[in-house]
Amino acid sequence: MNPPVTMRQIAERAKVSIGTVSHVINGTATVRERLRERVLEAIRSLGYQPSQLARGLRRNQTSMLVMIVPDITNPFFPAVVRGVEDVAYKSSLRLVLCNTDNDPRKEISYLNEMRSYRPAGWLVIPSVDSEIASHFRFTAAEPPVVCLDRQARGWHGDVVLVANEAGAHSATRHLLRMGHRQLAVITGPLHLANAVERLEGFKRALAEAKVPIEPDYIQEARFERTSGYHAAARLLRMLPRPTAIFACNDLMALGVLLAARELGLRCPEDISIVGFDNLDFAEFTAPALTTVHQPGYQLGTAAARLLLERIAGSKQAAKRVMLPSELKIRNSVGPIAETQFAAGSALDRLEAR
Repeated sequence: MNPPVTMRQIAERAKVSIGTVSHVINGTATVRERLRERVLEAIRSLGYQPSQLARGLRRNQTSMLVMIVPDITNPFFPAVVRGVEDVAYKSSLRLVLCNTDNDPRKEISYLNEMRSYRPAGWLVIPSVDSEIASHFRFTAAEPPVVCLDRQARGWHGDVVLVANEAGAHSATRHLLRMGHRQLAVITGPLHLANAVERLEGFKRALAEAKVPIEPDYIQEARFERTSGYHAAARLLRMLPRPTAIFACNDLMALGVLLAARELGLRCPEDISIVGFDNLDFAEFTAPALTTVHQPGYQLGTAAARLLLERIAGSKQAAKRVMLPSELKIRNSVGPIAETQFAAGSALDRLEAR
């Protein structure tokens, strides 16, 4: 690899001063057209590539967006990142991605480190127990910030979310319409706003149907497959066993399918399962997974466009954008079987009194 071309070399080739070269490259002063053309010809012939970082630091802002995600191995997040990147690229901005592993200490470390690179803006999917609300000062000198997918505690800035509560409500109503009355839920970490919202949607649907909630049927997990598997194993060994499980993301739903299979239970004949996300694999599980679709790509594009508005100088009050969710009905939910109905009939008799 050849060493980078310097402004001194350009100046020598064009027979001008280094200051003239700097003015042409950075647009900091008007240069006579004859000299400007000589500089540009020298740049072309030498193959000079300016340092975008150096230019950005001189301007106190680079053409860089920083995006912070909690777990890049979660297959939901790449679609969100892709949406952000597509919008950024069309606006000649470049995306830098930081993965926090859901660790708030790592999140703050990235925030502190990347701030020195003078990004044009930030997009943050908060970690578990995120402290970003106290980290940004929201002054004119600070680059704008948009939170997406999750709203951190105490966050009052721009945020783009999916209708979690409505989606969970729709999924639970579907199970109720299929005759299920012994419904369990596997939540995400309940200090995350989206996990709380999905649990609230589940509870609201049961309350509207006047179906009692069994406290042991609410199991908290970590939005990943292994944690969902262990929560499902606990539920499926209970007496009476739930006839349906709403797993609050698709990775946990995979864990439920695995636990049911290991216990010799058939889906949906013995246990109905609903997920949340509508990841690509949901159509190809056996059986195909009924799940709530949340538009990951659109979540990313909406957040990126809101951030670009702020970078362009929009002074409107903080926005809360809510994208719709939609239930995708497939084969993992079935009507309650006679044996399942017998197990649930005690609850029905109790309601009738």
